[in-house]
Amino acid sequence: MVRTLLVGTALLALAGAAVAQQAKEAPSPPPSPVGLRIKAPEAHQGAASDGTYVYAIDNDRIGKYRIADGRRVAQWQGERRLYPHMNSCTVVGVELVCAASNYPAVPQTSAVEIFDTKTLKHIRSVSLGFGPGSLTVMDRHAGKWWAVFANYEGKGGEPGRDYRYTLLVRMDDAFRAEASWAFPADVLSRFAPKSCSGLSWGADGLIYATGHDRPEVYALKLPEAGSVLEHVGTLGIATPGQAIDWDPKAPRRLWSIGRGAGEMVASEMPPVR
Repeated sequence: MVRTLLVGTALLALAGAAVAQQAKEAPSPPPSPVGLRIKAPEAHQGAASDGTYVYAIDNDRIGKYRIADGRRVAQWQGERRLYPHMNSCTVVGVELVCAASNYPAVPQTSAVEIFDTKTLKHIRSVSLGFGPGSLTVMDRHAGKWWAVFANYEGKGGEPGRDYRYTLLVRMDDAFRAEASWAFPADVLSRFAPKSCSGLSWGADGLIYATGHDRPEVYALKLPEAGSVLEHVGTLGIATPGQAIDWDPKAPRRLWSIGRGAGEMVASEMPPVR
């Protein structure tokens, strides 16, 4: 009986590994149409938008660009020792709220860096200290903060935790964790060996996430029960992952970056079917 159970468990594990490998090797969907491209040398980690301006994010610098004509109207430059890895930002009111970490250093520490959207002056820093990974995302939805703590296989990772430990965390106004969810296995296999680099809540109530390298956006939703997000669908995009942000004034317009091209890209995303 014990032997039968062990054999059954092994077969299930092999079947699961085969499914994960199949998901990992599947081709990306065709890219969604591109509506706008804006050149920005700061576009190395991600982009954020308030509908009038779009912000190009780098590890230690930010550029503010007017969407109407693509002109840079403000820039911020920080000290690299203080800002080793800002990853993604989102606009909340008159503030640009950014996820930052000490990546690729370990042990992993994280902070929330907050800027004035008008001048790009750094307003304050909220230290989160040691956490369940490196903070790569900070988004605002339904009166809560939503953070992603990334984990990696290899560079920037901690022993005992790889990309499978990537976590979405809901936080209160003081950035204290209230609840958390793991990512589904088929999405994690597409992240591997890196992690989730971008995430933005859509107006349709779905969560849209990106990895580090693939030209894909994963539509997710909170589960009715349990602790694993549900994968609803995958959309193609014209850029290779990194941090994203929905444009609040243009429905289905998603901002991302072409890291190698030094540009911010506005994709017109179709609805998830």
